[in-house]
Amino acid sequence: MKTTVTKTTFAATLALIITGTQALAATGGANPEGLGLMATLFISFAVLVLLFQLIPGVLLLAGMLKGIFSKAKKTGVDAVESGKHGL
Repeated sequence: MKTTVTKTTFAATLALIITGTQALAATGGANPEGLGLMATLFISFAVLVLLFQLIPGVLLLAGMLKGIFSKAKKTGVDAVESGKHGL
């Protein structure tokens, strides 16, 4: 008795899932709207986040490259004597 109920429940669930996925996969007719408002806002927000992280990243990279390739190498004592220390 229990296996019959389980098989029936499984078959009904599978039929609902198949029907639901077919309905969700339908394009909706000949005039697709394209991106909705929320999708456009989400993509715009993601682009803004990337841009606001790109600018400081480029500045940090430029500073690191400037420090690596600078000709004047200061030791710790030179930095303290010139007053350019973090204290």
